[in-house]
Amino acid sequence: MKSKILERFGQRVREERIKQGLSQEQLAELSGVHRTYIGMIERAEKNITLENIEKVADALKTKPEYLLRFNV
Repeated sequence: MKSKILERFGQRVREERIKQGLSQEQLAELSGVHRTYIGMIERAEKNITLENIEKVADALKTKPEYLLRFNV
């Protein structure tokens, strides 16, 4: 069973990536992580580290707290 927080975080990353017109590959390149890692984050298959949350947020030109803010 997938963790709710990972599902919500992955959904937020996907929504923001799509809103900015980025592919998973482009986001991975901007973040400095492997492209499959972005897919795993979006599918809630990976427990992302704080360092990588910051990398993804920077690549999306947002703050980590924005990606972690969800409607509960």
